Amino acid sequence: MNTTTVVLADDEELTRAGLRYLLSAEPDLDVVGEAADGAEAVALARRLEPDVVVMDVRMPVLDGLAATERLRGGPSKVLVLTTFENDDYVYEAIRAGAAGFLVKRARPEQLAQAIRVVAGGESVLFPEAIRALAAARPAAAPKPLPLTGREGDVLRLMATGLSNQDIAGRLFVSLETVKTHVGNVLAKLGAENRTQAVIMAYEAGFVVPGASSGSGSSA
Repeated sequence: MNTTTVVLADDEELTRAGLRYLLSAEPDLDVVGEAADGAEAVALARRLEPDVVVMDVRMPVLDGLAATERLRGGPSKVLVLTTFENDDYVYEAIRAGAAGFLVKRARPEQLAQAIRVVAGGESVLFPEAIRALAAARPAAAPKPLPLTGREGDVLRLMATGLSNQDIAGRLFVSLETVKTHVGNVLAKLGAENRTQAVIMAYEAGFVVPGASSGSGSSA
């Protein structure tokens, strides 16, 4: 069994203890360190190179946004854990390179699965949260994105939170074809991950909060 290493970054010791306890029940997840502020989280992540850093947003010394930015491009993926109540920091954390985010009221099994997904190179997308974040930003005039029709279909379905497998089923194409389209979307948009690509789609007016994400383009 492959083990995923995790660093927990939260300024509340009780929260860290609770998270560690929850994750200790998962045999494939190993908490290798804890940080009480963003600066400590960066130092610990650079030293231990965990697979995933579970990052709180509001922390002393260095907040989660700045810490995420400093870890950008490194070996560790960042999963932001937040209360998400009108939390602009989450939006900025995604822009800074976080692989996804999870609300603190999520169920324990959701946290464990989110860590696995992020460690596997995917992004954790919660459509309702993404739409709320996008809707909170100033409305932008729609502008075209440099995508083919089918790439646009894939991006819209990504915005609904569908996995590659689900998108393949929806579009009646192979999983490898979807992976190719997703890779092309990220490359053309200059996005580091799926979450960033979806945020860019909302910012460009390519995806509209509350709109249907159906598709009808040909490959």
